[in-house]
Amino acid sequence: MEYIYAALLLDAAGKEIDEKSLEDVVKAAGLSPDEAMAKSVAKSLKGVNIKDVIKNAQSVTVAAPSAAAAPSAAKKEEKPVEEHMSEEQAAGGLASLFG
Repeated sequence: MEYIYAALLLDAAGKEIDEKSLEDVVKAAGLSPDEAMAKSVAKSLKGVNIKDVIKNAQSVTVAAPSAAAAPSAAKKEEKPVEEHMSEEQAAGGLASLFG
């Protein structure tokens, strides 16, 4: 996660996001850099416009609460709980599983 934070900081500063920059930011934060992780994150973010990604994520986040609120607004009538099955009915159901 620290490499994503480092990439966000580098992007905000207008710096290039490469392995060395990511490792430097992680090291400056007092952590031990992992070369493989820095390389992976740098490669994954190559050609990605982070500001556009953040802008798109914010628009999705804003839309999500209104969509999630809809089911709670429309309450459904609860159906009465059915009676429990007799032991014979339950055994008959199990028998069908085993042929």
